[in-house]
Amino acid sequence: MAERNTGGAAGAAGRAPAADRADAIRNVVLVGHSGAGKTTLVEQLLAATGTIQRPGRVEDGNTVSDFDEVEVRQQRSVNLALAPLLHNGIKINFLDTPGYADFVGDLRAGLRAADAALFVVSASEGIDGLTQMLWEECAQVGMPRAVVITKIDHQRADFDEVLATCQDVFGDGVAPLYLPVITNGHVNGLIGLLTEKFYNYATGARTEKEPGAEYETQIEEYRGSLIEGIIQESEDETLMERYLEGEPMDTKVLIEDLEKAVARGSFYPVLCSGLGVGMHEVLEVITQGFPSPLEHPMPEITDLSGKPVKGITCDADGPLVAEVVKTTSDPYVGRISLVRVFSGTLRPDMTVHVSGHGLADRGHEDHDVDERIGTLTCPLGKQQRGAAKGIAGDIVAVAKLSRAETGDTLSEVERPLLMTAWAMPDPLLPVAIRAKSKADEDKLSQALGRLVAEDPTLRLENNAETRQLVLWCMGEAHTDVLLDRLSKRHGVEVERIELRVPLRETFGGKCQAMGRNVKQTGGHGQYAICHLEVEPLPSGGGFEFVDKIVGGVVPRQFIPSVEKGVRAQMERGVVAGYPMVDVRVTLYDGKAHSVDSSDMAFQIAGQLALKEAAAKVPTLLLEPVDELSVLVADDHVGSVMSDLSSRRGRVLGTEPVGTGRTLVKAEVPELEITRYAIDLRSMSHGTGTFTRSFLRYEPLPPNLASKVATPD
Repeated sequence: MAERNTGGAAGAAGRAPAADRADAIRNVVLVGHSGAGKTTLVEQLLAATGTIQRPGRVEDGNTVSDFDEVEVRQQRSVNLALAPLLHNGIKINFLDTPGYADFVGDLRAGLRAADAALFVVSASEGIDGLTQMLWEECAQVGMPRAVVITKIDHQRADFDEVLATCQDVFGDGVAPLYLPVITNGHVNGLIGLLTEKFYNYATGARTEKEPGAEYETQIEEYRGSLIEGIIQESEDETLMERYLEGEPMDTKVLIEDLEKAVARGSFYPVLCSGLGVGMHEVLEVITQGFPSPLEHPMPEITDLSGKPVKGITCDADGPLVAEVVKTTSDPYVGRISLVRVFSGTLRPDMTVHVSGHGLADRGHEDHDVDERIGTLTCPLGKQQRGAAKGIAGDIVAVAKLSRAETGDTLSEVERPLLMTAWAMPDPLLPVAIRAKSKADEDKLSQALGRLVAEDPTLRLENNAETRQLVLWCMGEAHTDVLLDRLSKRHGVEVERIELRVPLRETFGGKCQAMGRNVKQTGGHGQYAICHLEVEPLPSGGGFEFVDKIVGGVVPRQFIPSVEKGVRAQMERGVVAGYPMVDVRVTLYDGKAHSVDSSDMAFQIAGQLALKEAAAKVPTLLLEPVDELSVLVADDHVGSVMSDLSSRRGRVLGTEPVGTGRTLVKAEVPELEITRYAIDLRSMSHGTGTFTRSFLRYEPLPPNLASKVATPD
């Protein structure tokens, strides 16, 4: 595997690597927390294969993957980026993903487009909760994985400790293929545990020699564990018996069994890298151990009616099935769609059918349209290099798809198909914004439409009750990036304003009131008197209007007018300007005039009667209460429950979920959880998740009612 001494074939800088068959492609997503070294690793791999002349630095803002101006300023990845290279005739599409939980949408897109995952762990920082959760997610779908321990040349690096952590957190099947050789804090090279060779990088070039005697004990210990792990995964059932009997193991056989186990996702080799060290080994594991697109299971495909479609495989000559995994829009360049081709061949200027999933709640329209694609490119960061075609298994960028959005399916016009959408978390941080000027307001709608098309984790809400424009985001960092893009990319300045939670009003008691609308001062007057009895209903009771008129004191045609007036006033509220709910209104008496009474007159009388009732009995403000389901590691359950109680929440119970996690259910007022997405992440060190759903309205405590802002 990674220990075969074969030289990498350099890809010519400036020319896009191409593959003419699926088995010569590897789609690899890099996963790890922010700062683990994913982008730096990609730079070194690109430089090692001659794809770029020299590796850039995140600190200098000149890396291939982090080319967005936000990424340059913040010195961290916020977007999914494609970095293809060529090694030994194999095209490797590296998908560099953000390592911060706010940008999990791009991370999941990378997982969808890839056939294997490279988990990047810093030798100086270890593993965070998000990385552990993603490992478990990959395990559920059987995605092949390998681990690269980066920064082994860092002054705080502890390879042995981080390796032990990986084995403890990631579980069985995690074993190192190499050991770093460090002298006076400098990494000289790597020892291959299978070949028992020392690969020396001290001179900058990789040379091979025998390891020193001082490493014999360490090699024997790690090598034994590695061989046992490989044998356990071997399809040759006699191999373990021969090994236990002391028979020497053929290195070639071990490597072949290792490659098979890695490809099927049951064994996870651990590699290590530093500046200029370990790139050859990483590339060899990817090209020889990771599966090609031919070996990756096809996502579920249906026709537009939802009927499953069988028999589609990763075949360049098959029906076209491709998916938009990332959308970017630029005011000057236009929209560019990063597309993973699962079946068929995508060619420039062909017409395709675009099938949308219709995430209407997030501002994505449901659409099924035909579009003519523009040019095809093979991106290397921001550099767009022309591509002749995109075959099954490959990833290309498509220009001028004006309607296609992230998650949409591209298929043949004659045979429209739809791929099942990948799991996408709900945005749970609401942020209210408004345009700074009339000019900004005019441009805001179009700019937000572009952001929504790019980012399926963003939800746009125009709240009719609070009259606020609300962006539902993944977290504070996600919000900052979105507002930055509005300003820098689209030239729209907005400001954040205090979020209003839509409240309700209701009556606190039963009373009778009169609405008198009498104006007879010449000309056609107004005459309407109605007597109402109002009383509160139980929570969720809605509105009831009861007609108890006898003797025709209010003519039959005006009774609906009274109800209409009452309903209109309830919509506007009677005290704080919030809609009124859970009220029964009984019309039991009134007076009319043969000439001056009218529909409008009785509508106004009904409104006046409701206002008078509000002056006689207390009115209550009602707040929405949500049901929360919070999933956290067992270590954080106590903190979460205590925090929920401090938010006026009622904890309903807990239940174990899998190993080491607990689901906490509670009822919590919405006023208390507007920023819960941020607070939970802090409490749970990034590992907690939650869902929320509206439950009911409850009276707002009097001490808080006076502090709640009234709608404009």
